[in-house]
Amino acid sequence: MRVEYDHRATNGETICPYCGVGCRLWTEMAYGRVLRVKGVADAPANRGGICAKGATLDQTVGTADRAAQPMVRKGRQRELRPVSWETALDEIAGRFADIISRHGPDAVAFYGSGQLDSQAVYSIVKLFKGHLGTNNTDSNSRLCMATAAAAYRANFGGDGPPCCYDDIEHADVIMIAGSNMAEAHPVTFDRIKAARKARPELKLVVVDPRRTATADAADHHVAVKPGGDTALFNALGKLLLENGAADDRFINRSTSGFLGYRQQLEAADLDELAELAGVSAAELLKLAQVFAGKRWLSFYCMGLGQSTVGMWKLNSLINLHLLTGAVGKPGCGPFSLTGQPNAMGGREIGLLAHQLPGYRFVENAEHRADVERHWGLPAGSIAGKPGLTAIEMFRALERGRLKAIWIAATNPLVSLPDLHQVKRALDAAELVVVQDAFHPTETSQVADVVLPAASWGEREWMSTNSERMVSHSQKLVEPPGAALPDWQIVCKIAERLGFAGFEFRSAAEIWDEWIGLTAGRACDMSGMRHERLVAERHLQWPCPSADHPGTRRLYADGRFVHDDGRAQFHYRPPTLPKEPADHEFPLILTTGRVYSHWHTLTRTAKVKQLTRRDPEPFVEIHPQLAAEADVRDGEWVQISSRRGTVRLKARLSDRVPRDVVFIPMHWGDLHQQDSAVNYLTLAAIGRVAKQPEFKYCAVALEKVTIQHEQSRTVEIREARARCLA
Repeated sequence: MRVEYDHRATNGETICPYCGVGCRLWTEMAYGRVLRVKGVADAPANRGGICAKGATLDQTVGTADRAAQPMVRKGRQRELRPVSWETALDEIAGRFADIISRHGPDAVAFYGSGQLDSQAVYSIVKLFKGHLGTNNTDSNSRLCMATAAAAYRANFGGDGPPCCYDDIEHADVIMIAGSNMAEAHPVTFDRIKAARKARPELKLVVVDPRRTATADAADHHVAVKPGGDTALFNALGKLLLENGAADDRFINRSTSGFLGYRQQLEAADLDELAELAGVSAAELLKLAQVFAGKRWLSFYCMGLGQSTVGMWKLNSLINLHLLTGAVGKPGCGPFSLTGQPNAMGGREIGLLAHQLPGYRFVENAEHRADVERHWGLPAGSIAGKPGLTAIEMFRALERGRLKAIWIAATNPLVSLPDLHQVKRALDAAELVVVQDAFHPTETSQVADVVLPAASWGEREWMSTNSERMVSHSQKLVEPPGAALPDWQIVCKIAERLGFAGFEFRSAAEIWDEWIGLTAGRACDMSGMRHERLVAERHLQWPCPSADHPGTRRLYADGRFVHDDGRAQFHYRPPTLPKEPADHEFPLILTTGRVYSHWHTLTRTAKVKQLTRRDPEPFVEIHPQLAAEADVRDGEWVQISSRRGTVRLKARLSDRVPRDVVFIPMHWGDLHQQDSAVNYLTLAAIGRVAKQPEFKYCAVALEKVTIQHEQSRTVEIREARARCLA
């Protein structure tokens, strides 16, 4: 389909559509193309910095696979056909209404992402939780940030990182745990490198089983055993206590639960903890001395969070901050790294299944009443039971409990664990709606309805980054074809369903309605009206009044969100992963990102410079393991788990332990058949955060001869090219 773009030239500022750092970009656009992108020098998150992905955004606009027209198929065996917006909206509204009339509101669900802007998220939450009466909304943030949110809430009483990026320049020690920041968040890592150059006394500690590019730069690389993080943090806590490094004044004034925490650590055996962590007791002692009496900052990401006990790991890390009083002060605090531009905004507005706007919760009757009043709804409109989370949604689809799913700005047929189950789930659904800026994706190919969404430079939008910085992004160019901003699509469907309250004429109107729900809440944005945010470009919450400058650090007064104003210690015992290696599957699989790519390749696979650096998926294996399997570098191997099998080229490296294999998470079947790592991964979820265990499952490896594999991949790429044409 030929796509016509706006021919006007427009310059302006937007937030980078990739990770959650919140890099502010100056963008020059014309003829529907990005002509130039550079970092904004006075932006608080990136200070003019830009990564390779952001710098090559020009190649991701105006591509042949932009979704530009609604499409509908009449039957799963038939092809998607272009239709008008009226036809597509009637199709969705009619089928949703029919399913709800037959099965009730909990038979439908929405699955979104941290790529959706705040206006879109608010519209979705208002439609599903307020008017449809189901809490079945969730986000792919469930796959990455749910444990961080749950841990903040458990320790501090409320979600939200207490720190800011400026703390990098104030810290004596920085710990990076479970993150290859040099590749996944390179702009922030560059800032750390600059701070170390300016202050050589600043120490960097990296905790990771792999010797990554981040670990190469560290003063101390702690090669923790996979799954051994809680043991490591408990061991450090024990040694800090024994060496008199506890901040007794802070503990007595601002915390509770310390006595039980201390008793558990005193009773723990250091040698046992060291063995579980895979770190010698001598190394642990040296490490504890690095943190004692210092201002220290911890950055952490999926290596800790993507676990059935990810919340416990993060509680154990935050305990160390409370123990040493390293929170609420310059250069101190636990800092979760987000992987999407508005993952934080989705948490604030209530996209996750248990939440309501303003960090309210569906199980709290007072919270429900607050939101019902704001929306002008009768009491009892909002259900009091949490909805289905991401993994639960796809299980419910397969079982027939859930009948329809609306998926927006995410690609679960690559990104969810146990992809064979995800395929069965979507096959079983009565209705699959996919709303995206690109088509085909692995997920949009199986949709009954595809809705074309405006991309990052084609709409006005708000987002919140990892440091609670709320930013305004300008609309620079019209979207291609019939594509619309996500919020407009949601509001049009809501009106088709007969609901009032969605007559928004602009992104500004939605924003100003939403922030009214934050007044007096931990994430108070009531002083950030649209007009002010446009003028000032970015503000950090809480910001409770029009003259408030925003808040750089939370808890500076030593008071926390819990009812008694105190942070809570939560001792967490070391716990084994759900699926340990055994005689059948003797190796441990872990997953992650590579520098060149982001998520499921919908943007970065189009960029020549990026694909040249990382052209294809691979499995990283230790030379000793390769020798035992008679595998040479570049040869094909087969990796199997209890859920599936993939075939990949081997990349030999002593950067992984001998019993660990690493596979990047980006590639799906549109790019290379039988290569997606999530055919192998485990869909087990934690009890509270319900985040899946991407970082640890048992696998086996063997050498295979696949003479036809390259030709199969070529066939896939040629078929995709024909589809795009």
